[in-house]
Amino acid sequence: MTLKVTGLVRRHAGNAAPTLKGLSFDLPAGTLTALLGRSGAGKSTVLRCVMGLEPFEQGTVEIDGVVVRGTKEVSPQERATQLREARARLGLVFQSFELFPHLTALQNCTLAPVQVKGEGQQAAEARARELLVQLGLEHRIDAFPEQLSGGQKQRVAIARALAMEPRVLLYDEPTSALDPSMKNEVLQTLKRVDATGVTQVVVTHDLALARGVEHVCVLDHGVVIEAGAPAEVLQAPKHETTRALLKDWT
Repeated sequence: MTLKVTGLVRRHAGNAAPTLKGLSFDLPAGTLTALLGRSGAGKSTVLRCVMGLEPFEQGTVEIDGVVVRGTKEVSPQERATQLREARARLGLVFQSFELFPHLTALQNCTLAPVQVKGEGQQAAEARARELLVQLGLEHRIDAFPEQLSGGQKQRVAIARALAMEPRVLLYDEPTSALDPSMKNEVLQTLKRVDATGVTQVVVTHDLALARGVEHVCVLDHGVVIEAGAPAEVLQAPKHETTRALLKDWT
């Protein structure tokens, strides 16, 4: 498994009940998975816990063989080491893209490999050009963010994340900042990335996007209540909460 989450417990100060209540799922390498659920179900919290942006008290997150344990189960020093190793295998695409406005598409994609990984400029540029071409941006390589459409900005953000060669790529609501006409473009982009073998996890409220992925996990009150292929879960849901969710979204 490339990504395995086991027994995740996350408590937020001031909340009587945990946000995540022993949540678990595991994803094979190369899977394109959507995390679904109502607002407050725990989707974004899972993403932040996996990325190491938010601590969790109990459970484990295993990323390509690296295990990160909860704050109650390991010393701060050990956990810091685990997080550092895990983050080297992870990429995150933000809702608002977060591109550097003063850098071209190519420069946005080469900055981290050169500055963080110590990669040579020539090698970083060659890799970035290859990724931008794969994502259909061969004519926008030297464009600045203000010259790009929303969909193009998102593809640059994805190429930038891929330039760090992650094993797992996380997306937080990738269609929320885009015009509805561009939503199919997002799915096509995810499928292009899927062909590279990178494991992708998408938090979304977009049912059309969820129908186009390979695997879905439905969350409710901090646990996974249903998981499987979209044709199974979204066409013939077994859980009443899933049925209610789909009714609200259609």
